[in-house]
Amino acid sequence: MGKALVIGCGGVASVAIHKCCQNPEVFEEICIASRTKSKCDALKEKLDGGKTKISTARVDADSVEELVALIKDFGPDIVLNLALPYQDLTIMDACLETGVHYMDTANYEPPDVAKFEYKWQWAYRERYEKAGITALLGSGFDPGVTSVFAAYAQKHYFDEIHTIDILDCNAGDHGYPFATNFNPEINIREVSAKGSYWENGRWVETEPMEIKRVYDFPEIGEKDMYLLHHEEIESLAVNIKGVKRIRFFMTFGQSYLTHLKCLENVGMTSIEPIDYEGKQIIPLQFLKAVLPDPASLGPRTKGKTNIGCIFTGIKDGKEKKYYVYNVCDHEACYKEVQSQAISYTTGVPAMIGAMMVMNGTWRRPGVFTVEEFDPDPFMEALNKWGLPWKESFDPALVD
Repeated sequence: MGKALVIGCGGVASVAIHKCCQNPEVFEEICIASRTKSKCDALKEKLDGGKTKISTARVDADSVEELVALIKDFGPDIVLNLALPYQDLTIMDACLETGVHYMDTANYEPPDVAKFEYKWQWAYRERYEKAGITALLGSGFDPGVTSVFAAYAQKHYFDEIHTIDILDCNAGDHGYPFATNFNPEINIREVSAKGSYWENGRWVETEPMEIKRVYDFPEIGEKDMYLLHHEEIESLAVNIKGVKRIRFFMTFGQSYLTHLKCLENVGMTSIEPIDYEGKQIIPLQFLKAVLPDPASLGPRTKGKTNIGCIFTGIKDGKEKKYYVYNVCDHEACYKEVQSQAISYTTGVPAMIGAMMVMNGTWRRPGVFTVEEFDPDPFMEALNKWGLPWKESFDPALVD
C-alpha cells in the first residue's frame, strides 16, 4: 500500500517496526532512521528477508533541515515519530514542509521544563488542515488505546460518561534494584512531577505520589497505584462531552519509590544543568546513561501488565459502569518481538495508528488525537495484532 519513515530506533520503535513487517500489505517499504545508524542497521539485519523492504538512514531529529532532506529522499506516505517527545515539533515542521502525514505516541515536552501538554501541537491544526495532511497524536497505549477505549465506551455503552479512571499496572519483575521500563529521562520526569486530575471543568493539582489507592487487577491481583498527571486527560476532557472527572493511576513497587526518593534527595533527577569538571551536564541525563537500557529488559522481565479504563455514567436513564482493559505478558512479548511488554503495548498501537492513516480509515486534514476518530476499526485491529481487550460490566470502582 505504501511507504513509512520511522524516526527512532529504541524499544518502542523496534516493536512497531516488527509489527509493520508482519503487515506488508500496508507497509510495503520502511526506512528506519535515527541519530545512531548502527542501531537501525542491526534491526534491519534482524528483519530482512520478509515482504517489507527495509532501508536505514542517519538523521538528527532536532534538525528540520535534515528531516526534510530525508523525507524528500525517501518519499514516505507517513512519518512515525518514535523518537523523544522533545522532537515532536521539529518532526511536525518537517512533515508540514514536505506535505506528509505525521503520527506520534506522546505529546510534546520542552527539554528544559518537565511539563507535557497538547497546546504546542494543537497550534498546528490550521496549518495541517490547509496543507491537507493528517497529524495523529498519541497513538501509543496511554495515551492512545486508553483514549480509543473512551471513544468506544461513549459510542456503544453510554449516553453520558461522568467519570473515567485510567489504570496502568505493570506487575513485571526485571530483577534489577532500580530500572525504568521506558526511556529513563521521560519516565522519571513524568513520575516526579506534580500530579493532577480533571474535575468539574478544572485541573486539581496534587503533590507527587500524594494520592495512593490499592486496586485488585484482573489476572494480577492487588497493587498499590498512585495518581499522576497524564496527557490523555487533557484531550479526553475536551472530546468526551460532559465528563465530570478524569484521573490517571499507575502502579509502583516500594523498591522503585525508595530508590527514586533517594535519587531525588541527592539531586540526580534534576533537569537543571550543573558544572562538572569544566562541562555542563544535566543530572537526569547522566542518570539515564548509567541506568539499564529499557531495551535490554526484555529477556529478564517476567509477569504481566494490565492497562485499561473504568467508566461510570448513564445509559437509558440508568447508572452504568464499564471496565475495558488489556493484559499483556512480558515473556510472550519477548518471544514474539524480543521486547518487554511496556514497549510492546506502545509499539503495537503505533503501527495500528499509522495503518489507520495509511489506509484512509483515519485520515482527514488537521491535527487530531485518537479519540476523535471512529474507535471500532482500531479496536478490531487491537485483537488482530496482539493486544486483545477484555470487558467487565460490574467492576470494582476506585474511590
